[in-house]
Amino acid sequence: MPTLTPELIIGLCLFAFAGSITPGPNNAMLLASGANFGVRRTLPHMLGVAIGFALLILACGLLLGGLFAASPMLHTVLKVAGAVYLAWLAWKIARSDKPAGAGGTEARPLTFVQGAVFQLVNPKGWAMALSAAAGYAPPDAYVANVAAMTAIIFVINMPCIAVWTVFGASLRGWLAKPGRLKRFNWLMAALLIASIPPMFLEG
Repeated sequence: MPTLTPELIIGLCLFAFAGSITPGPNNAMLLASGANFGVRRTLPHMLGVAIGFALLILACGLLLGGLFAASPMLHTVLKVAGAVYLAWLAWKIARSDKPAGAGGTEARPLTFVQGAVFQLVNPKGWAMALSAAAGYAPPDAYVANVAAMTAIIFVINMPCIAVWTVFGASLRGWLAKPGRLKRFNWLMAALLIASIPPMFLEG
């Protein structure tokens, strides 16, 4: 049985909410996807983020925390891979200047698998997952505690990322005016690029 205390659960909930609702690569991409494609078409991407992140937390708790501690070079490789992938996504977002259904070669939102796999190179996700595994899973009944911690974070993360998707979708009418969507996508691309340097400033 899990041995998470009420105090630990409260702290975990606050940690999960703060990490899930604040800006980051996932939320920026979901905001842009909601604005470009709407909530329904972004739903697979959103579910991929939530489930992929939960699996990352589970893996960190059960397998990977010690591996990164033993080989910091692996963490550096992760950061570089994440930076390259984020730059590629920013380029794709910047080039998307037509709303869904506007004709021509229509861009497509990320799939469930793409959203889930992105968590492997998402530095914010790794930082949260490793911190959660280190701080919120007591060693007694460790496996049960990691499973309970993962479930709690998933339940909190899902509505937080949904807020960003819905907010993006709410902008679709305003962005329908010519030129606005292109400027919005360039802004989202710039935010993704701006999220890259802090990855390499961590201690």
